[in-house]
Amino acid sequence: MDSTLLDILPEFLELAFFAVGSLSLSIGGALLERSALLTVQGGESALGGWVALIGLLAFYFAYLMATEKFIPKLTALR
Repeated sequence: MDSTLLDILPEFLELAFFAVGSLSLSIGGALLERSALLTVQGGESALGGWVALIGLLAFYFAYLMATEKFIPKLTALR
């Protein structure tokens, strides 16, 4: 393999890790929010509120990972 490709491979893998992590957290947050809505509709508002809070935290960490890690790595890779 070319040495420049070997030099850029760890950075590309790190970029892919942040992209997959942010996407996974976003999907997890959406699933948690759906579960929270169904729980509240089922009559358990306290549990539904707690699950909604956890879903919002997942969205928040997905946003942080995308803006603080992924975008700077992507611009540095260019």
